[in-house]
Amino acid sequence: MAEADSFFMDGPKILLVVGGGIAAYKSCELVRAIRKAGGEVTCVLTESGAKFVTPMALAALSENQVHTTLWDLKNEVEMGHIQLSREADLVVVCPATANLLAKMSSGIADDLATTLLLATDKPVMAIPAMNVRMWQHAATQRNVETLRAAGVDVMEPDEGDMACGEYGPGRLPEPPAIWQRIGWALGLDGYDTPELPEEVAQPRIPAQLAAGGAVEAVEPEPHASDSLGGLSGGLIARGIQKARQAIGLDHQAQTDEAVAAESVPEEEPVALADLDELPPADASGLLVAKKGAARAAPPTDPEAINHLVKGQDDFAPQPLDGEAEGAFPGTQDGARADEEPEADPLDGQPDFDEDPAHRPLYGKHVVITAGPTWEPIDPVRFLTNRSSGRQGFAIAEAAAAAGARVTLVAGPVCLDTPPGVDRIDVESAREMADAVKSALPADVGVMVAAVADWRPQSVAGEKIKRRGSAPPALLLTENPDILATTSGSRERPRLLVGFAAETTDVIRHATEKRKRKGVDWIVANDVSGDVMGGANNLVHIVRGDDVETLDEMPKDDVARALVERIADAINAPAA
Repeated sequence: MAEADSFFMDGPKILLVVGGGIAAYKSCELVRAIRKAGGEVTCVLTESGAKFVTPMALAALSENQVHTTLWDLKNEVEMGHIQLSREADLVVVCPATANLLAKMSSGIADDLATTLLLATDKPVMAIPAMNVRMWQHAATQRNVETLRAAGVDVMEPDEGDMACGEYGPGRLPEPPAIWQRIGWALGLDGYDTPELPEEVAQPRIPAQLAAGGAVEAVEPEPHASDSLGGLSGGLIARGIQKARQAIGLDHQAQTDEAVAAESVPEEEPVALADLDELPPADASGLLVAKKGAARAAPPTDPEAINHLVKGQDDFAPQPLDGEAEGAFPGTQDGARADEEPEADPLDGQPDFDEDPAHRPLYGKHVVITAGPTWEPIDPVRFLTNRSSGRQGFAIAEAAAAAGARVTLVAGPVCLDTPPGVDRIDVESAREMADAVKSALPADVGVMVAAVADWRPQSVAGEKIKRRGSAPPALLLTENPDILATTSGSRERPRLLVGFAAETTDVIRHATEKRKRKGVDWIVANDVSGDVMGGANNLVHIVRGDDVETLDEMPKDDVARALVERIADAINAPAA
């Protein structure tokens, strides 16, 4: 058994803070997983968390009292929240809602959970779970980075369907994966380091705690900047290497200390009163800029940049001594030789006017899907629908004529590529989903394709033969939801338009679909007649605040009317 395992005696003690979110029900499974592995769990249930799971359920599973309020007279006479925050080996916040992450980052202590999180001297792990938009919001990402910089282990959420009907990152990981992360963080034997994003820190329980040693708290020194406060500020130690190691922030320093332990005699314990006499430690390892997040200082070595700059107001490259005026080494006519000229987004289109900048979508990138998808059953059969692709191709042509750079992801149709359009041919829904993902980022996404909702779970390697009078049983599985996935993507287009082909209650179903998929507009039409494959169309544009119905007209005219409205929306000044 590893040294860390032997320290935990009967098993690690976990303080589980259950936040308020639909994923709170998984906390019950997490308690069972911890108990099954021999750990002990004490649960703290927030007021919002109690709306989803009950204290009775957590108490029955953990076999410990569940704490719900800071105002427990008996416990608070004994400073119960302080004692509670210090008795555990690891504090786990699961699910960590956007609200809890914001409070942790800012040091707000307005209930039992946030108060003990501020008072604890033990490692903290947060397992986020929230709506995809909330997770991707700049404020949440800023809070996560602040917590990680302060030593809190924030696990990345899973990606998938959510209770709200949207799709993307924000799902709570499954309890076995969370326990695997806990076991790794505690240094338990048999738990390998989980895969983490490259920029995410990997804090573990400090070596002093794993060895059973006591750690004295060190008061933080006032910081010159107000940008990190609360919990983050409280975790920034006085600038003394040993104090930083004691609260588990300087993981690299612990590693270096372990490497040097063989050749350096063990140091005598340092008294708290003697800390101010020690030389200040280098704080560069404490809070560092994440990869790609820092503003770089200008290089000072001319040989490293191959040019000079005139001054603050003129950063145009200037030649070094011995170089020709107006050119870098390895360039031709002032441009780098290895760079291709920027492609003209109107290349291949007919010349409608002399000044292309007057076109309303000039310089914009529009991604459009069109046509049906084929979902193979065997080498000669497939599932599909009646979509001809004409409406999507007409929109691609109208967008290109309006000056846009158009990427058209087309299912299997027999239509000519519109002038100036970049066409990608696919067959299945999965191929279309991959092509759309590769085409992003874009300014506008118009998802016209009639994508098959299901596909056969397995494809026969040879033609399925008739066997008597009984037809073969087809087991179906769900295809990727391209519209919902694009809506939840980090590279979501500024304007995302979906299409809804309905046979009854067209506007009602389209309105529900717009909310469910998280898109800006839904263009709905009644396909109970001959619209699919026909030349005309009658559509309803469902927006957030209104529904606009266009007269029945040829699909080319529908496309031009829709592109006009897209151009108005994308060029409208920000509110």
